[in-house]
Amino acid sequence: MRAALAAAIAVVVMSACSGSPSEEPTTPGAGSGTTAPTAGAPSSSASPDFLSALAASGTGPGHLQRGSDPSALPTPILIADKLNNRVIIVDPEGRIIWQYPRPGDVKKGETFAVPDDAFFTPDGKQIVATEEDDAIIRVIDIQTHAVTYHYGTAGAPGAAAGHLHHPDDAIMLPDGTLVSADIMNCRIVVVPPQGKDIRRQFGNGQCVHNPPASYGSPNGAFPLADGNFLVTEINGSWVNEITPRGAVKWSARLPSVAYPSDSNEIRPGVYLAVDYSAHGQIVEFDKTGKILWRYAPTGAQALNHPSLALPLPNGDIVANDDYNDRVVVVNPHTNKVVWQYGADHVAGSTPGLLANPDGVDLYPPNSLMVTHAVSVGHP
Repeated sequence: MRAALAAAIAVVVMSACSGSPSEEPTTPGAGSGTTAPTAGAPSSSASPDFLSALAASGTGPGHLQRGSDPSALPTPILIADKLNNRVIIVDPEGRIIWQYPRPGDVKKGETFAVPDDAFFTPDGKQIVATEEDDAIIRVIDIQTHAVTYHYGTAGAPGAAAGHLHHPDDAIMLPDGTLVSADIMNCRIVVVPPQGKDIRRQFGNGQCVHNPPASYGSPNGAFPLADGNFLVTEINGSWVNEITPRGAVKWSARLPSVAYPSDSNEIRPGVYLAVDYSAHGQIVEFDKTGKILWRYAPTGAQALNHPSLALPLPNGDIVANDDYNDRVVVVNPHTNKVVWQYGADHVAGSTPGLLANPDGVDLYPPNSLMVTHAVSVGHP
């Protein structure tokens, strides 16, 4: 299984980087610090060999909760462990195989605070981490642990050039362009590769549902298989498909979802969202807003402010259940949790524990932007 995984990662990453000279692998984990921005897409040193070796590097006992089945995950997962001020990669057995920051990664005068989402880049070599409450987005090289680029000013929210106000779910396109919801500014921003200002924005800053003119506190702009984007609005519980130029294809309201978060696509015509509420839920829906499936358990397994769910290749759903301090995989046929990392209501940073995990992504080749690298539009 690990050999097949390594081969798949190598093929996908090399395909995403075709036309560029291959990087020479370096010692895993070597290097740290922050590099100055350069022209073009952020550079990276992580090689396919490094990525496949990292995926298979876990040793010793895992730290899953009782009843978890490691085979429920096809690859490791990336977790934005918000209140531990870190992003980690956890393998299917529940072992941390990578972490940022390590001691020494954040230098004097630098920060890395409350990352609420993190996604692999389309080549699988870097991670885009959104520090929503600190108003900044950082791009981190997996192999060197170097921050290769950032947009926003840490601790200084705003709307002027170089500033954001609660950026959420930033993703990188294949050319290095960043796309992010900017919640408090009520806009979707498009930042060119290594840019110092936004190139384009969708939304005029008025926080009401009136697309394409305005969006009510958007908290996600996720890629779709047709090259468009799925934008979620908190205000009014709206979800919209928009083209890369901002034209609205359709809008649907989810009246039974109090606080929709991070809607994305399961397959064409079927979408996934979570309800970031004390009595949380995960729902599948169509473009009319009709609910096709709902996971809203009560009692000991009740969700508490889940903020993101993603489909797995086998049809299961992985989700971060923020206030319950756990990441779970749910089988939608049985409505049972089949995999769990993190102990219910127990915040911590030791192996097996999380503290308000607020974002998740699958490891390449199943990660969000690797799977959408060919089709994603270019705003």
